[in-house]
Amino acid sequence: MRRRDVILGLGAVATYPLLSARELWAKLTPSETSVLLVVDVQNCFLPGGTLAVPNGDEIIPVINSLGEKFQNVIFTQDWHTQDQVSFASNHPGKEPFETVELSYGTQVLWPDHCVQDTHDARLASGLNIPHAQLIIRKGYHSEIDSYSAFVAADRKTKTGLTGYMRERGLQEVYVCGLATDFCVNWSAMDARQAGMDVWVIEDACRAIDLNGSLDSAWKDMEREGVQRISSADIQ
Repeated sequence: MRRRDVILGLGAVATYPLLSARELWAKLTPSETSVLLVVDVQNCFLPGGTLAVPNGDEIIPVINSLGEKFQNVIFTQDWHTQDQVSFASNHPGKEPFETVELSYGTQVLWPDHCVQDTHDARLASGLNIPHAQLIIRKGYHSEIDSYSAFVAADRKTKTGLTGYMRERGLQEVYVCGLATDFCVNWSAMDARQAGMDVWVIEDACRAIDLNGSLDSAWKDMEREGVQRISSADIQ
C-alpha cells in the first residue's frame, strides 16, 4: 500500500467514525512494489554471539511469518574485515562502546564481530524465507563502518541497494531485524531520504539501547516520516 492510499484511507475516518487509525493501519497489504528488508539477522547478534542483541532470537519466527506475505525480500549482512576501524581492538587503550573521532565523524567502537567468512557472520540458520532475492553485504571496507543497508557511515560510499530497488520498481520498504537503534534505524532513514515509503515493524526488531539510543532512534525516524507498525498491521 502506497502512502497516498493510506492518506485516502485516513480521510474515510470522517465518513466511518467507528474505523480507528489503528484498524486502518491493519489494512496494510504488501504489493509487487513492496519489499521486506531483513537487517542483520546474523549469529553475531543472537544470544551467544559476539555482539548479542537482547532477545534477538525472538524475532526470527515473526520475520519468517512476514516473509510469507511479501513477494520481494532482501537480507543484509554485516561483513567486516579483521582490521575494521570500528573494532575497539584496533584502537590501543580503547574499550568497546567508547567512541573515537574519525574522518567521517564520531564512531562507536564495537567488540570484534561479523568477521568475514566466520560462523559469527552467518545469517541465522532459523531464517526460512527461501524466495529472498538478494543479500546486501555491508561494512566490508576496513576504513569505514556501515550501519545502513544503503550508504556507509561516511555518507558517500553506496552499497548499490538504492539502484537495485529503483531498477526493479520497489518503492515501499518494510524494515525489520537487528538492531532497531542502529542498523534498522539508519537503513530506514536512508530509504526515506531516497524517496521511498518506509515502515519499521517494531515487534520484528530488537534494540541494543546504548545510552538512550533506542528512544533517540524512534524520534529520528519519526522526523523522517518513517511509520512505526507491528507485524499484526500487515495482512
